[in-house]
Amino acid sequence: MAKWSKIELTEEERTELQSWLRSGTLEHRMVERANMILMLADGKTNAEVAEKLNTRPARVSQWRVRFSEDRIAGLMDQDRSGRPERYGQTTEQRILAALDDPVPKGYATWTGGLLAKHLGDVSKHHVWRVLRQHHIHLQRRRNWCLSTDPQFAQKAADIVALYLHPPVNAVVLSVDEKPHIQALERQQGWLRMPDGRPLMGKNHEYVRHGTTTLFAALEVATGLVKTGHFKRRRRREFLAFMNEVIADYPPDQEIHVILDNLNTHKPKTDLWLPRHPNVHFHYTPTHASWLNQIEVWFSILTRRALMGASHNSPREVRKAIDAYTKVSNQDAAPFEWRKAEVGPKPLRNLYGDLRN
Repeated sequence: MAKWSKIELTEEERTELQSWLRSGTLEHRMVERANMILMLADGKTNAEVAEKLNTRPARVSQWRVRFSEDRIAGLMDQDRSGRPERYGQTTEQRILAALDDPVPKGYATWTGGLLAKHLGDVSKHHVWRVLRQHHIHLQRRRNWCLSTDPQFAQKAADIVALYLHPPVNAVVLSVDEKPHIQALERQQGWLRMPDGRPLMGKNHEYVRHGTTTLFAALEVATGLVKTGHFKRRRRREFLAFMNEVIADYPPDQEIHVILDNLNTHKPKTDLWLPRHPNVHFHYTPTHASWLNQIEVWFSILTRRALMGASHNSPREVRKAIDAYTKVSNQDAAPFEWRKAEVGPKPLRNLYGDLRN
């Protein structure tokens, strides 16, 4: 189209283009295009419009032609193909398949750089992009412990039944020991930074001052915990602790005790169980001590009272444990036992947090 072709606007087109000029939110380029067409419709030439809008006559000519061909729609930006795709679906499949290839000699695991070098034509940045998309962590290792107990289902069901539906007027206790708790003396204090700011912290070095063994019994219905401290964890220490535990209940009180398969928990030639007919031992399946709720309490104790603490002797460790037990028993609450998920992770979420 010749550049002197006249632009003629309908009343509707002129009204819409003028509304573009008054808009406070429309992009500048759209306002400029509306201004071009309105000035051309008023009889100005390409050069005059270009000089007025401080642009090139070629741009004015471009939008004159676009408007003449498609009217208002011609002033809109056309879809752009964008940068050509460098890596396609095939590349993604190659990256994922390469994870099953043997790791290069001298390395223990794949890294993004090694995978990129192995593939040859893929950047390490794209490798990491694909791995993130699929939530793959090359350095993460998952551990598991599968029970080989042929009576796993029966034993697990027995323990879960004690948690969910204990016998009437009976007490259910979760009992275990936490051995070799170290008394670690950690150097701590203030450190002055180069800029003069003081920083409180701990030295990475520590001094060992011996160990202590903790026995604990969790009353499942209340969340109350009774502890006992010993130097060792032989059967005699276990039975001595059990004597302390059952002494808190009436002689005829039915007591069910959940234990793991440690040999010190198994009756041997002693007559302790026959002498206490009201006490019944229930053993978790092999490699399934996580069914014992006292293990959860041990984890909480470690995080809240022992981890990072400094103790100069096993006696201080025992005092710290007793202090935490006393405080936690004041707000004791039972654990919430949750149903196992149906699916590939049947052992997940069997127990939850303390009920607060």
